[in-house]
Amino acid sequence: MADGSAGVLLDERRPETSTPPAPVIRFLRGAVLLGQCPVNPGETIVDHAEACGISLPTNCTSGTCGTCMVSLILGEVPLPDELPPGLDDFLVDEGARLGCIGRPRGDVDIDIRPPI
Repeated sequence: MADGSAGVLLDERRPETSTPPAPVIRFLRGAVLLGQCPVNPGETIVDHAEACGISLPTNCTSGTCGTCMVSLILGEVPLPDELPPGLDDFLVDEGARLGCIGRPRGDVDIDIRPPI
């Protein structure tokens, strides 16, 4: 044991264990935080929004219509190999993701407004 600065004994044998924080998805409207919750792998952006008490518009739930389009501000929401009809290259370059099929990985910030 080592002597601490205020006469406190420190136990050097005890390893420091810190659990990394769970990834979080945050929902914003511009600069206003609407809600946040832990990322649950396999769940869509729409599922996460509902868990936060936020209602995102949806229609087809398959990526076809684009009704659920949101803007990815920070983080990763992988795209399918072939873009669905609700997205195109221009929209993707602007940060568009479809909430009904997008599954966040790690910490993610989503603006509920589409980029257009």
